[in-house]
Amino acid sequence: MPDITFIHPDGHEQGFEAPAGVSLMQAATGHGVDAILAECGGTATCGTCHVYVEPAWLSRLPAAEPHEVEMLDFVAAPRQPGSRLACQIRLTPELQGLVVRLPEHQV
Repeated sequence: MPDITFIHPDGHEQGFEAPAGVSLMQAATGHGVDAILAECGGTATCGTCHVYVEPAWLSRLPAAEPHEVEMLDFVAAPRQPGSRLACQIRLTPELQGLVVRLPEHQV
């Protein structure tokens, strides 16, 4: 199972194991990461699961689909090079150890 670490804006880390096959958003909401609002439930229509993927992990992720790229234009926190929607990242064994930072706000 992938180990996932979320780094909150204040610097504290929240890590846990999550099963392969679920989205990063599902793992976060299931483990009480309160900074992931997930208002649309994972349909990539709200942008409230915005995360900043650490640079070392970007090349391990599939490229963002056009609808995700478009939705990232509407996220509340500043968009950065590692910006992704957690609902669009499927956890795989290759993502064991994934580290993402959480934005200051989602709305």
